[in-house]
Amino acid sequence: MKYPYSLPTLPYGYGDLEPYIDRMTMEIHHSKHHQSYIDNLNAALEKDKNLFDLSLEDILKNLNLVPEEIRSQVKNNGGGHYNHSLFWEVMAPAKTNNKPENDFLSILEKNFGSFEQFQQIFNNASKTHFASGWCWLVVDQEKKLKVYSLPNHDNPLSIGDFPLLTNDLWEHAYYLKYQNRRIDYIQAWWNVVNWHKVAERYFMMVS
Repeated sequence: MKYPYSLPTLPYGYGDLEPYIDRMTMEIHHSKHHQSYIDNLNAALEKDKNLFDLSLEDILKNLNLVPEEIRSQVKNNGGGHYNHSLFWEVMAPAKTNNKPENDFLSILEKNFGSFEQFQQIFNNASKTHFASGWCWLVVDQEKKLKVYSLPNHDNPLSIGDFPLLTNDLWEHAYYLKYQNRRIDYIQAWWNVVNWHKVAERYFMMVS
């Protein structure tokens, strides 16, 4: 049987984000961790095949439609699949002086005062997040930008926001290279943010 979800192909090689994210972490993270969320999500959806007709975005926006006996499994693993798929997309091999393009840079400056102030807000939300989770830049229902973290694999779609950018704060995302130095990982990660993709998502959402 063909299951609805499968592991997405990365838009770059496992070693292409080095030295900021190492090859071994990328390979394990993508082929093992992400695959396990997909396997668990497909297994949960097998118990209610009506959900096969919904997109993952619609499921995460409407978790109340998921039968209670599988809701937690779908929320956790569906979030794990969506979050990781976006995470891969919003990274790219490092560029010198990696910053957003002019139009989106202006949007960040308008919302946060400056690009540097946005980074500080995002860094603080990431550094102070307790235990596992994700940090997000989102567009809310009033088309304003917000930064916050969520625990586990919770997703902004479930609270009515549209995710633009995310950083994975689970230890498996950085521990092989950075050990307990989450702050070093967070700082290094900015070098591989794919601002073109982030801006594309923003203008798609607000147009």
